[in-house]
Amino acid sequence: MATFVLLSLVSLALLSSALGSIESFIDEVTDDPLIRQVVSDGEEVVDHLLHAEHHFSLFKSKYGKTYATQEEHDHRFSVFKANLRRAKRHQLLDPSAIHGVTKFSDLTPAEFERSYLGLHKKRLKLPVDAHKAPVLPTNDLPTDFDWRDHGAVTPVKDQGSCGSCWSFSTTGALEGAHYLATGELVSLSEQQLVDCDHECDPDEYGSCDAGCQGGLMNNAFEYTLKAGGLQREKDYPYTGSNGVCKFDKSKIAASVSNFSVVSVDGDQIAANLVKHGPLAVGINAIWMQTYIGGVSCPYICGKSLDHGVLLVGYGAAGYAPIRFKDKPYWIIKNSWGENWGEEGYYKICRGRDICGVESMVSTVSAIHVT
Repeated sequence: MATFVLLSLVSLALLSSALGSIESFIDEVTDDPLIRQVVSDGEEVVDHLLHAEHHFSLFKSKYGKTYATQEEHDHRFSVFKANLRRAKRHQLLDPSAIHGVTKFSDLTPAEFERSYLGLHKKRLKLPVDAHKAPVLPTNDLPTDFDWRDHGAVTPVKDQGSCGSCWSFSTTGALEGAHYLATGELVSLSEQQLVDCDHECDPDEYGSCDAGCQGGLMNNAFEYTLKAGGLQREKDYPYTGSNGVCKFDKSKIAASVSNFSVVSVDGDQIAANLVKHGPLAVGINAIWMQTYIGGVSCPYICGKSLDHGVLLVGYGAAGYAPIRFKDKPYWIIKNSWGENWGEEGYYKICRGRDICGVESMVSTVSAIHVT
């Protein structure tokens, strides 16, 4: 009995110490004037939910939000206020980025995940045609690199409220590879993947691509390889919903010759990016619902991947606060339109696998199609 009491007292003491450390941390970051406030639209300050109704009016006007009933309006206002508090917490724990009101501020986290994410979370067996990318030299890598400066990236697209992020990541990588092979930048069809990429053996893959209900980039590369390629966006336009497959093989614009999985190593990822073009990557998107700009480098982030994006470049420095100014970052092309983030782009710190961004990376090579 005495031993049990002693162990209980020790456990309480350790818990008290841990809680004290957490409270000290929160007090410290809260006192930092650089992260004391949540910024709305890059300029306006939201402080402890003051003027929330005014900000909700601005939000509705900016993003064209309307609600069918007063009850729905009131519910969305309640969600909006909860997201202001959430953005405040995000700002405290991700001080090198700017968090605040975004186009998703009237959605609960569950609604946001259901409608705008779509990467199958299970770590699945790789398709049979995937292989490990060879180790590349990293001695002469440029300090900064961005495929947008070299013409290999199409404009930012918008997946809408369809969990098809995986298809945009796939087309982005193939668009870049096709550009490297031909010198021609062609926007490829995500809708072809949404409608047609369903046939696989669940026992082999663990899960098959399922349109707006989610998928994986490597599965999509495998489909593209076997189907012969993808059509142009203009020939098979995006609808943002599941549809019947209308693939026309005579209109293929770009084909996959092979695809590889890049090792979980920041320098190898950078080397493959520079040599092979934009890379398809998975990420944990928990910080992205409230992201406005800057470089996201949260103190805490899970490694469960739920969103497919495109890695287009990297930088050596760029954090706003002085103490972060020399930290490197990745440049991510997202598929939520240009009215999200930094004109559709997301920056996340590089080299520490933050939010799992370096743990599911694929490169693809293209065949020239005339």
